[in-house]
Amino acid sequence: MIAAGADIHDRTAHRPPSLQTLLGFDFGRRRIGVATGQTITGTATALTTLESPDGRPDWDAIAGLIETWQPDALVVGLPLHADGSDAGISGAARRFMRQLEGRFCLPVFSMDERLSSHAATRSGDATNRGVDAAAARIILQDWLDTRR
Repeated sequence: MIAAGADIHDRTAHRPPSLQTLLGFDFGRRRIGVATGQTITGTATALTTLESPDGRPDWDAIAGLIETWQPDALVVGLPLHADGSDAGISGAARRFMRQLEGRFCLPVFSMDERLSSHAATRSGDATNRGVDAAAARIILQDWLDTRR
């Protein structure tokens, strides 16, 4: 999943090998929620919600978050219907994943995001960081939980 020639270990040589920082994304055409998490603690935290002007991701803002957080990998919520089939926005989310991988040379993982927005509206995070950032936290937390 790492682009040719990219070596993420060079960027993270100062970190213990077991510590991995992640950024999680709740992709939407108007907004993208962002969360951060660590594999060592197994926890995720809502960060922010980025606006998507003209339906395009704000790549400068995403690059700034990647520069600040120095993630080892990225996790993107994949919108699916209740039966597991693709939702209307699934193709756009997959394109976003490919663009992230190509632009930042980081491994990108998908996570089923069914019901994450619904759960986010009921969580305390939604009032503090917005529904999209809270949904990103839930997506990333679910990804972390499946790897324990």
